[in-house]
Amino acid sequence: MSFPRPERIHPLTLSAVTDVIGDAVRSTDGDSGTQVTGVSLDTSSLRPGDLWAALPGARAHGADFADKALAAGAVAVLTDADGVSRLRAKGVDLPLVECETPRAVLGRVAAAVYDSAERRPTMFGITGTNGKTTTAYLMVSALEALGRTTGLIGTIETRIGEERVRSVRTTPETTDLHALLATMGERGVDDCVMEVSSHALTLHRVDEVVYDVALFANLSQDHLDFHGTMEEYFLAKASLFTPERSRRGVVCVDDEWGQRLAQEATVPVTTVTSRLDVEADWVVGGDPREPQLTLHGHDGAAHDLVSALPGDFNRVNTAMAAVALIEAGIPADRVAEAVLARPHVPGRMEIVAPSDPDRDDLPLAIVDFAHTPDAVGAALSALRPQTNGVLVVVLGAGGSRDPGKRPGMGAAAAAHADVVIVTDDNPRDEDPALIRAAVAEGVWPRARARLEVVEGRVDAIERAVQIAHESGPGATVAVLGKGHEQGQEVRGEVRDHDDRAVLRAALDRRSVNG
Repeated sequence: MSFPRPERIHPLTLSAVTDVIGDAVRSTDGDSGTQVTGVSLDTSSLRPGDLWAALPGARAHGADFADKALAAGAVAVLTDADGVSRLRAKGVDLPLVECETPRAVLGRVAAAVYDSAERRPTMFGITGTNGKTTTAYLMVSALEALGRTTGLIGTIETRIGEERVRSVRTTPETTDLHALLATMGERGVDDCVMEVSSHALTLHRVDEVVYDVALFANLSQDHLDFHGTMEEYFLAKASLFTPERSRRGVVCVDDEWGQRLAQEATVPVTTVTSRLDVEADWVVGGDPREPQLTLHGHDGAAHDLVSALPGDFNRVNTAMAAVALIEAGIPADRVAEAVLARPHVPGRMEIVAPSDPDRDDLPLAIVDFAHTPDAVGAALSALRPQTNGVLVVVLGAGGSRDPGKRPGMGAAAAAHADVVIVTDDNPRDEDPALIRAAVAEGVWPRARARLEVVEGRVDAIERAVQIAHESGPGATVAVLGKGHEQGQEVRGEVRDHDDRAVLRAALDRRSVNG
């Protein structure tokens, strides 16, 4: 996939690029007057005139793909010592810039080539284990209601005004990011709302971006296959709240990690809580079961808001979005009105309706991206009070990712649902049966919930709709884990799969068969 780039480019010489990198340059070789008009680390998106970053990877070195880079029009290469050796062995005759850790300087280079610091819009960066996407869409919806032109960079899509590109990862590589930000500024985008993952912070994807307002939602177990420990995971998130990365922060202090971050952040922080036993600058008041909420400020201010999405956690997401906009200088009364605009957040507590809108005897059907124990518990606790009948949940866990959270996901589902159907998510390179067994392990001790293990996600969704429909009125089916995703990864192959389409088809079959 190729992201948009700015139309106005001011070429830099390779000499100017090395000046930007500074002391990190170990050596240069070739014509220092070479003109660079872009930067790329992916040969599939590389354009003529680009500086190509040939980086070491887990399975191969970028330098091994030199033929593709040359064919695409690369004019120079940024790489490490190993990359230099590989390129020279291939007879590649391009100017080379060698750095010990080229990825660590790539943000500086991209920012300079695209002049993104001068052209980018007001920046909002959102981090946290759960709620990033929902909060981002809430903010974009409110900003658009205020008449502002917005950009969005996140898990589901990248948007520049009305233009939309499907996202490959939560946060793009730094070469694409700086091009995007320059393009947004060039096209008159006022505000960019961006999800900032812990991987992006660790892997230098957001280097040289300073967010006007950074948000921290929460922290719970996830991605420990990458970070190793919760401490390292926290430190990655916390790095967003330093002067190198942000100007000020909005931190939810509902959990101990947020409370710690509020103390350790080295930028000014405004705190938000939904708990009565925690002190914060803003407190979310009102009945957690209702969409109406009141933001109480430490200075006595009170603002009435409405959460457009169900669940107590979405009340907090709404409050976080509102406070961030207030911190950006938008008057609070205008913010309160703007957040009334209902966002469409793909795959986040998304209602899936049957094709026949008159079939009111079918269960309420929900798809949500919840894929951690906390997120599963939050989603189902939101659905439990509004479910008068049976609550059936379909749940799996991703393979090759943090196996320690799998029993916790099963336990969270069993704590709220009447029937838990454990099935496959993205098994990737693992045995799906072993993943299902690990999730089911968390369900077994919970006598309240009935457990079924169904191989194959399509069959599991069909079974869930059958159980819910046959149980009588008032039932709910919640399909958790994949949300907006439109593929299922099995043994290196991504197969077409959309929970929403599969769930709607299952509802329609009930409509036909009764």
